[in-house]
Amino acid sequence: MTPAAVHPVGGAEGIKQAVAHGSGWLGDWIDWLDGYGIQLGSTHLSLWSASVFFAVVLLVILCGRLGSKLAHRVMARFTNLDLAQQLLAEKLVSIMVWALAILVAIDVLGIDLTALAVFSGAFGLAVGFGLQKTFGNLLAGIILLMDRSIKPGDVIAVSDMAGRESFGQIRKIGLRAISVTTRDMKEYLIPNENLMINQVENWSYSSRDVRIKAPISVAYGSDLELVEKLLVEACQASPRVLDVPEAKALLVGFGDSGINFEIRFWVQDPEEGVSNVRSDVYKRAWKLFQQHGVRLPFPQLDLHLRDSQQLQDLIALLDKDGK
Repeated sequence: MTPAAVHPVGGAEGIKQAVAHGSGWLGDWIDWLDGYGIQLGSTHLSLWSASVFFAVVLLVILCGRLGSKLAHRVMARFTNLDLAQQLLAEKLVSIMVWALAILVAIDVLGIDLTALAVFSGAFGLAVGFGLQKTFGNLLAGIILLMDRSIKPGDVIAVSDMAGRESFGQIRKIGLRAISVTTRDMKEYLIPNENLMINQVENWSYSSRDVRIKAPISVAYGSDLELVEKLLVEACQASPRVLDVPEAKALLVGFGDSGINFEIRFWVQDPEEGVSNVRSDVYKRAWKLFQQHGVRLPFPQLDLHLRDSQQLQDLIALLDKDGK
């Protein structure tokens, strides 16, 4: 006599049979939970099956999160990789961990995917249309990390809802969006896809050196060589201004009220702000101007009146009224 073929039973029923053979009281407790349920065709839904389902889902979430944290710690040990490469490897490992955990959960629950082929196809099509932006942002984030065009710590220019442009530092690159924090401590969440299709101004892509321009005017009659020397000294005295490349003061034009100069200097830490270092240079220049007698211009308007008979009549009328 040949032994009967044994077919493994999956899902809650398989777990029930496996546990029931190991312990009597546990088997009785499982039978009690399994007794409260309903029968839908060939499927038996009970408290036991619901408990198994939620337990498996909870284990999937825990395994996915633990796997992601483990991937983060492991990738942090590879010091030969830059931040973008470490983050890319971490995201790929996290996706693999989550996919593996979901596949194992489907096998443990004994879900027959072939029976849901038609439904899953229609559902997948609907999800594809509804989540196409999400998958687009996911792929865009992976591409951005692969070509290393942006990485955590970079300073990029961003625009607010009013269209005003400011700069911010990339704090985090997620699967859907990047987090950019400005000097106002406002955090912008920019979808990854926007960075792929729109122009991005990255201040620290190939170098962290950023040139800052500061316009300033002096009164007519000032010594131009002295003004240029004082402006350069003001830049060199500021602690954040780099010595190389050297600061320059250029004459850019002659205005209505004064001579226009432009100070150009470099900093290496734009994430610390540019307005504050520009203000520091202005204050140092103001003190040097006061010490050397350089005056700043103020608006002036000269009015020239041509002599005419009407003007003479008006002057005579004013003199008559004045007497």
